[in-house]
Amino acid sequence: MDGINSLATGLGVALTAHNLACAFAGCLLGTLSGVLPGLGAAAAIAMLLPWVHALDATPALIVLAGVFCGVQHGGGIRAILAQVPGTSPSAVAALEGHPMARQGRAGAALAVAALGSWFAGCVGTAVLAGVAPLLSNLALGFAPADRFALMVLGLIGAVVMASGSRLKSLAMTVLGLLLSMVGADALSGTQRLALGVPELSGGISFVVIAVGLFALSDVIDQLAHPGGQHEAITRDVGGLWPGRKDAQEAAPAVLRGTALGLLRGLLPGVAALRASWASYAMEKRLAGAHGRFGKGDLRGVAGPESARSAGAQTSFIPLLALGIPLNAVMALVTGAMLIKGAQPGPQWIGSQPSVWWGLVASMGVAQVMLLMLNVPLIGVWSRLLAVPYRHVFAAVTLLCCIGVYALRGSAFDVGLMAGFAAAGYVLRQLGCDLVPLLLGFVLGPMMEGQLRGALALSQGDWSTFVSRPLSAGLLAAAALLLVAVLLPSTSRERDTAFHDAD
Repeated sequence: MDGINSLATGLGVALTAHNLACAFAGCLLGTLSGVLPGLGAAAAIAMLLPWVHALDATPALIVLAGVFCGVQHGGGIRAILAQVPGTSPSAVAALEGHPMARQGRAGAALAVAALGSWFAGCVGTAVLAGVAPLLSNLALGFAPADRFALMVLGLIGAVVMASGSRLKSLAMTVLGLLLSMVGADALSGTQRLALGVPELSGGISFVVIAVGLFALSDVIDQLAHPGGQHEAITRDVGGLWPGRKDAQEAAPAVLRGTALGLLRGLLPGVAALRASWASYAMEKRLAGAHGRFGKGDLRGVAGPESARSAGAQTSFIPLLALGIPLNAVMALVTGAMLIKGAQPGPQWIGSQPSVWWGLVASMGVAQVMLLMLNVPLIGVWSRLLAVPYRHVFAAVTLLCCIGVYALRGSAFDVGLMAGFAAAGYVLRQLGCDLVPLLLGFVLGPMMEGQLRGALALSQGDWSTFVSRPLSAGLLAAAALLLVAVLLPSTSRERDTAFHDAD
């Protein structure tokens, strides 16, 4: 009965005119960002952070969740019709979807991708609604030492699962932690790492660093290394409903991809975003010599797109239940929640049930909206594929600058954003993954608070972190994870996996 009442509460929040408009706007903007060249989920959400700042917590989160899911769906459309390369979760659909489009079967590929994503997204939302409250209730018994150890494990997981050198990823994590300390100390008011700059006395704005590192640095990188305009199937696409044979072929792949995505979405770092690649490998292996992989196999679209959608939903569970973001997008959502005064974690679900259940219900509504946007408007999306890169990047830069300046009317913030954009571009060229940096920046203040709380309860005794079974176990798991990835055999397998996915 409690579940029915909770769902009714959530639907009451989600189905208000304002929140429905926010969900639709998020889905529309997300799909548009996925279809247009050069924009991914992290860049789109970072770009929109200043613009949702004026909204209340619930509609702001609904917009960002809609954008996140919409980008994935739009990326699938672009992958199938334009064969966009890269490491986006939806880009794997290009391997089989684009050959199908060239054979005149774009409609079947797009329909299966949309329906598979919708089914997996609905299942993922249901799992989120069922698992997250249970996990948060379990975590309510955690002491500050346990929460600190859990955050350490999350950061180590991000280092292990980040692409490139582990040493560079560790350095990025430390840099993120240091940047989070800039400004006045929360207890004593002492200035830390502000370098005598008055504008830094209040700390570095999350919006400034997020927009600089994940939106503008993407623009610089795309302009410095243009990939060229890819051939796109922009003519009218018909047959936007799978036939009986296509449905029978795709249905098992959708179910397998959904199950795989539900599990992979719980893993830290880029692993959650590579569920589609794991699904593609599984479908190809199951097809064997009877498959048409490489020439346009529908299972190579249905499975990966379903895995991507399911993984996108379950990646919210660690954030909303435990307060631990496991990838860049979840770190951006965490920053948005903190800006709006909502502390993600076990207490949040219990203290603000209307916000939590409203967000979950809105995710379910968004899945229906995305299905409505993907299929009937495919002609519109296909024509947007011809938009030149230079127009998109100019618009992104303008929106970022206006949004950041409008927050506090500070030209210093705009300059600092430009500095982070340049630094992000340089770090990318040096082979550094920016995700651990952002995770360190977001988790830094929370880790500091839990560390101080644990030491205050133990009267300054550092052994409290190893004397408590749970915190000791979590720290031991973090240490073992770090040691395991340093082993030569594990390191080679990890590098091979990243190379294959790329």
